[in-house]
Formats: sequence, C-alpha cells, structure tokens
Amino acid sequence: MEFISIFLTSIFSYATLFLLTKLMGQKQVSQLDFFDYITGITIGSIAAEFATELEAPWKPFLAMILYALATLTIGIISRKFTRARKCLNGTSKIIMNGGKIDKKNMKKVKLDINEFLVMCREQGYFDLSSIETAMFEYNGKLTILPVSERRPAIPEDFQIKPKQETLYSEIIMDGRILEKNLQSLGLDLNWLTKQLKQNRINSAKDVFLAVCDKNQNITFYKMEEK
Repeated sequence: MEFISIFLTSIFSYATLFLLTKLMGQKQVSQLDFFDYITGITIGSIAAEFATELEAPWKPFLAMILYALATLTIGIISRKFTRARKCLNGTSKIIMNGGKIDKKNMKKVKLDINEFLVMCREQGYFDLSSIETAMFEYNGKLTILPVSERRPAIPEDFQIKPKQETLYSEIIMDGRILEKNLQSLGLDLNWLTKQLKQNRINSAKDVFLAVCDKNQNITFYKMEEK
C-alpha cells in the first residue's frame, strides 16, 4: 500500500513540477536571473520531498505553488518597473574596456582575476589584448567584444551582399505530412504530390524529412539517407 502511495505521489509531483515550469516559462529553464536560479533549486527540492511525503502531501504541494506564484509576481514587477528591475536583478557591469580592467566593478560583482581569465578562455580568448570590452551580465555570464583586428570577418568587410536566407518549415517528418505547416506556406496537398513525383518519390512515407521555404523551394531527405 505504501509503495502505491509513493508511486502516485511521485507521478503527481512530476506532473506538478512540469506544469509549474511551463507556467513560469522558458526563462525559468534557462535560469536567466538570480530568482529563476533559487526558484528552480527550491521547487526541485520540494518536489523531491513531495514524492515521499505520505502523511501531508498538500504541504509541499502548496509550497511549490507559492514559490511559482512568487516568481511570476517578481517577473511581472521586473517587466513593468525599471527601478524595481535594477533592484531585483541588478545591472550589467563593464569589467574590461579599452584594454583596461575595472577593479571596482570586479569587486562589485565579486569576481576575481582568475575567474575572469577562466571565463575568457571558455569563450576562446586566451590573450587579453584581443579583448576590447568585457561585460559581466546580471545573469552571471560574460559577454566579450573583441578588438576590430580579432573579430570574425563578415561579408560587408569584402563589400559582398549575400542573398538573404529564408526561414524553412518542415512539411514532412518521419513520413508524416505536417498539413498545418504546409498551409502556413500557402501550399496544399496537390502541390506536395506534384513535388514528390518530380523528385521520383512514391509517397511521403518514403521521406524522412522535407523542408520548404516561402519561395516554395523544397528539399527532400529520403528514409535511406537518415
């Protein structure tokens, strides 16, 4: 009987955690700020307790709901009030600019030189002379602007204007036609059937993946090419 109770509470705990995460949004999954971080850890711990709490399972369940509501409330306040956003999330700090390290800002974000060097190397910058500006974001990540001589070349440097790429949509996946995506491109099944015949494909079941852009350029990937 106890095993069944643990099984049921575990399933309910998992479902509750999933629904609350969906409610709080993708921002919670990426943990962009401090509150997302502490909420994710806390709700996860409560969910684990919830799975084995048999005497009063409503207590951890209520705690999870309250933490989720608190996170949503803080998110609303941060979006509507600029001053509150700065107070709750903090602001980004310039750690290095023009080849000079700002020690005051490093102290404010509680970052030492060794940690800064590690974060630079993680992004592929082993030489500080190749960095023009380094900014420590409020979410704990380092953003680097390299000096002009070290930044990646772009077509504009060579006075080249490449053709603009268009967004592709999947219209066949695992042999199944995605009619909604097909309709969103203004196409129908008759058009797709003609395209299959022109590419000597018997049916959509023989296609692993087919993508098409708004200009009706379609690419087929057959099952044997999987």
